[in-house]
Amino acid sequence: MKLTEKLGLSALHMLDPETAHGLSIKALKSGLAPMPGPVTSPRLCTRVAGLDLPNPVGLAAGFDKNAEALGPLSRVGFGFIEVGAATPRPQSGNPKPRLFRLTEDAAAINRFGFNNEGMEIISQRLANRPSDAVIGLNLGANKDSDDRPADFSKVLLHCAKHLDFATVNVSSPNTEKLRDLQGKAALSALLNNVIETRDELPRALPIFLKIAPDLTDNELQDIADVAQETGVDAVIATNTTLSRDGLQSAHKHQAGGLSGAPLFEKSTRVLARLSELTEGNIPLIGVGGISTAQQAYDKICAGASAVQFYTAMVFGGISLAAEIAIGLDKLLERDGFENVAYAVGTKRKDWL
Repeated sequence: MKLTEKLGLSALHMLDPETAHGLSIKALKSGLAPMPGPVTSPRLCTRVAGLDLPNPVGLAAGFDKNAEALGPLSRVGFGFIEVGAATPRPQSGNPKPRLFRLTEDAAAINRFGFNNEGMEIISQRLANRPSDAVIGLNLGANKDSDDRPADFSKVLLHCAKHLDFATVNVSSPNTEKLRDLQGKAALSALLNNVIETRDELPRALPIFLKIAPDLTDNELQDIADVAQETGVDAVIATNTTLSRDGLQSAHKHQAGGLSGAPLFEKSTRVLARLSELTEGNIPLIGVGGISTAQQAYDKICAGASAVQFYTAMVFGGISLAAEIAIGLDKLLERDGFENVAYAVGTKRKDWL
């Protein structure tokens, strides 16, 4: 991290976390962030769920909720970008404060509640996206919807022509009863409906499923079964956790989903178990607690074909995208892997 970025982060940390987040988006849009361009190599190039990625290090949903900074984000080093979540109608989300910085734990707790400007505005921004990037949208449901499963299909239909992939998010802990859609019957019905909607589109679009880390082994087995039966193209493991084990920060008792460093081990074990249950038949995207190239590599060796991160940028800056991708390339070279795909799942047993 350069001195200017370090000073900028220090200044942001003096502000309310949500205000700081808004300013970081504005800084990106103003060209104030480091933009090294695409980070790639023969080792890093990979194909996941039919998508050709310059590198397997992606931006997780939640950072750019409203697709405001697609151009700059495509030039900071990420191999792919996920924006949103988007709901059919705009919604303000939960009352503030709803984002808490846990500096002592290198973590954050949020209870945003899918605050976003709605699919109409988000779709307009996606229409002007950079053509050389891989961009996906996290699909959400309105909190007061009479038919939440239908909301996912509605957003997909409206935005699909501007996307490379779409993610069904049933794992946010901040919308009441949303996680209930992870149950086997409800999840199967939801995914079948979304995939039927996808199949009616003029262009094939990979559908991802994002799951929570707070699942029993039986629940993970159900998700593995449903994912294979419905034919989703990838599973993102995992979203934030409700656990507060081992936290030190004064904000540790705030309600919401915990992300960042404390989630790394828990999410990686869920990832490895899901990899075992699906026998490598479905690509997995590893998310949760990544802040270094070694941690990205650990997720890949545990079974991930690609990874995503977001919270680490609160503490390490936007330059982490390029740093992690470059560091991952060096680790693959060190261990003799000609391509990242060959490393996937090679140390899965270490996490079971």
